[in-house]
Amino acid sequence: MKNIFKHTIILALMIIGLQMRTIAQDPLFTQYFSVPLYYNPAFTGIGTGLRARFNFRDQWPNLPVDYRAYYFSADIGDRNLPGAGGIGLMINSDNEGVGFISNLEAALSVGVRIPITSLIVAQIGIKASIRQKTINWDEFVVTDQLDPKYGLIYVSGFTRPDANKRTFPDFAVGGLVQFSTSSGNINGTAGFAADHLFQPDESFLSTSSSPLPRKWVGHAELVITAAGTGSASLYSRGMDEALKINPGIIFINQNKLSNIQAGLNLIKYNIYIGAWYKGTFGGSTSNSVALLAGYRYMFAEDMSIKFMYSYDLPMSGAMLGTGGAHEISLVLEFSKITIFGGGRGGYSSPGRSRGGYEPLDCPVFY
Repeated sequence: MKNIFKHTIILALMIIGLQMRTIAQDPLFTQYFSVPLYYNPAFTGIGTGLRARFNFRDQWPNLPVDYRAYYFSADIGDRNLPGAGGIGLMINSDNEGVGFISNLEAALSVGVRIPITSLIVAQIGIKASIRQKTINWDEFVVTDQLDPKYGLIYVSGFTRPDANKRTFPDFAVGGLVQFSTSSGNINGTAGFAADHLFQPDESFLSTSSSPLPRKWVGHAELVITAAGTGSASLYSRGMDEALKINPGIIFINQNKLSNIQAGLNLIKYNIYIGAWYKGTFGGSTSNSVALLAGYRYMFAEDMSIKFMYSYDLPMSGAMLGTGGAHEISLVLEFSKITIFGGGRGGYSSPGRSRGGYEPLDCPVFY
């Protein structure tokens, strides 16, 4: 009976995964600020220099098959690039359908900055990617393999489709606005993005279609530098670094499912701590609390490595007992690396340049 129940659950999940339309979403990262290009291509080249980001998420580890997502991106901001923005590369992968379906995406992104005033700058970005979806038909359990009493004992007469891979292009677009007070102690970002613009068909079967649902993202965050004698530089190595408070919110909607995450991070002495509320609404409702801790090590004024760990603790809904989610991120920053010498050593205060307004590089947590 236990085997029958197990195989029935697997079969049900497979059927859901192959529906013409599904209520599933793209993987959602708790540390969205560590994977900015994933949510909004306008973050490409958000600050001068080179940044490389790695992220790993292990979701629902208590289930027989957990869901894992891997992310890598690198982008460079150079104010001598055409458009005075940046260029980026992103690669991410994940598994779904009880681990029988895997996704891989490789993307290029471009960011363009639009100075508005000495304290306000807009940036737009475009992402073009190639996505590959792969399915392992051999792992399927179909109904004619099951015996009501003995479980999985029969050889199936099901003819598996020849196609086990689907490759298609995908596109995303986004925009954001950066702003700062004249004193520089409060600055922030607000943006909006749309992914899977043309809803490409990801179906494995030629007799049906399965459009990839369009995803909408809205986000806003502030970085507040506490008053005092501490240094306002993000790259301060001394113990007198000013406390920085980073409240933020991100909203994601995809195929009738909505997710909201709100909370804040704190940084002092290069130590990060944070707490976030996460809610999912739509086909099912669940709530969780995410706790975060991290550390940034400064190799030099223009070189650093940042490590962060977060854990999602389910509070209510169907995800109770799944084990939550573990997430690890690693960010390498080289603020003086440029392509055409268009860097200014990292984040700088707003000011004027020969062309009017110097692009604003807010000390955001990206």
